[in-house]
Amino acid sequence: MKRNEPTIVVKATQTVDGFEKVYKMLQQQVVLRGQSKSTLENYIRRVALICLHFGRLPEDISEEEINEYLAALASNPQKPSRSTFKHAIYGLRYYFRLIGQNKRAILLPSLKEEIKLQVVLNRSELRELFKAPALLKHRILLSLIYSAGLRSQEAVNLKISDVDFERKTIHIRQSKYNKDRMVPLSEYMAKGLRKYFSIEHPYTWIFNGKEADGRYSVKGLSWVMRQALKKTGITKDVSLHSLRHSYATHLLEDGVNISEKELLQREKTLKRHITRNPSGCI
Repeated sequence: MKRNEPTIVVKATQTVDGFEKVYKMLQQQVVLRGQSKSTLENYIRRVALICLHFGRLPEDISEEEINEYLAALASNPQKPSRSTFKHAIYGLRYYFRLIGQNKRAILLPSLKEEIKLQVVLNRSELRELFKAPALLKHRILLSLIYSAGLRSQEAVNLKISDVDFERKTIHIRQSKYNKDRMVPLSEYMAKGLRKYFSIEHPYTWIFNGKEADGRYSVKGLSWVMRQALKKTGITKDVSLHSLRHSYATHLLEDGVNISEKELLQREKTLKRHITRNPSGCI
């Protein structure tokens, strides 16, 4: 897309009658329900493309027309991305339910879950990956995501005040499902963070970036991961999220129970320890 070319959403707002109201409604609901910004962008972009294709809002498009559109999307050899097809259905389903047309939401094609084994990096590959970036900031970023089992959004949301070096904990705030949790800070990671703080002098956020509020972007994290992989001999098809899966797998290999129930219990135990020993270390 050219720099001055309007986005898909802007085009739909300008050309499809009533779309601006749809956009504001979806934006409001995503915020009220505590969903991520990326959720809104994926849903609204797909709905916008459908509106532009037909020149009218989804409720004014027949079921036959929508099915024909989705079938063409799924079989288009130029765009074989399953996520594109998936987001089109999810976006329409979300929209129809929002305007009270639950029956139309139910009639949309169902998506069969693809069962894939998650790619896991072994410890040698992780060491190679963490040494690859030239910048200390990027080395700390990748190693922290792994050592604490963080999601991308959790990493960029971390503030300096969330790290407690004395108690050896990291406070993850309002993550998935709007829940807080505490994770252990390893001694090795604590040393790395102290060195990073003393050299880089970050402010407010652990990883400062070019976002409006001063924090690093999720896209920026993915870029760091891709650039680091290019400097390694790793041939596995991995992404930034693979670090979290590797963390979980290595816990299992070490004999740690990481079921959801067990994780919650571990977090409660950690919080009780902090409450009872305010000046002690984990």
